Amino acid sequence: MPAPTNHFKARLKSGETQIGLWVSMGDASVAELAAHCGFDWLVIDGEHGPNGLRDILAQLRAVGDRSHPVVRVRDDNRAEIKQMLDIGAQTLLVPMIESAAQAREAIRSMFYAPQGVRGVGAALARASGYGAAGDYLATANDQVCLLLQVESRAGLGALDEILTLEGVDGIFIGPADLAADMGHRGNPGAAEVQAAVTDALTRIRAAGRAAGILTSDRALARSYAAMGVEFLAVGSDVGTLRAGLTALRKEF
Repeated sequence: MPAPTNHFKARLKSGETQIGLWVSMGDASVAELAAHCGFDWLVIDGEHGPNGLRDILAQLRAVGDRSHPVVRVRDDNRAEIKQMLDIGAQTLLVPMIESAAQAREAIRSMFYAPQGVRGVGAALARASGYGAAGDYLATANDQVCLLLQVESRAGLGALDEILTLEGVDGIFIGPADLAADMGHRGNPGAAEVQAAVTDALTRIRAAGRAAGILTSDRALARSYAAMGVEFLAVGSDVGTLRAGLTALRKEF
């Protein structure tokens, strides 16, 4: 039995826009609830959310195959990437990528040799069904999906070189950190920031790679969808819950 087919990865290549939600509360029930709501993909946020290895494992189980779980790791730490893959995450989002050299090392972390240096322990791992998927080692490289997060001026400067690297399935632009780096902290909608974001998304798609972004601004989300952005997150669990509760309280 081979590694499970990564339908999210396959759909990235089709050019359609997949709609996602950020899940950052670190709670399996919240992740399960979001998975029942029809989103194509969910980010389980291990960078800013209060998520450890077992928290993310519980959320992967809760989401199941109702939505595609994308795990955002804390950074490009090779050991953590290995663990996330071993517990069953097939798509990882690696933040704060600022150079082609850094991107190359993230790629190496994702793949078994000879393409990379991912440690071999699949027989003990949830990813292989604890050894039930006998062909896992032979097929896993084809089904993992690497998304790199570019969110600084340095990252944008290295973007064209990053886009030439094999093993990168998509580039996610992080507008919040980019805005801060450009002198517009807390204002990703600033004209200068949005011009940089639009240019980056256009360059990514022109290079034949999938482009992604997160925004809770409905107008911006629609504009990104109109551009053809392949993986578009339109909000978060925290933002949606807060907005709903605030609106309910105001009504009474």
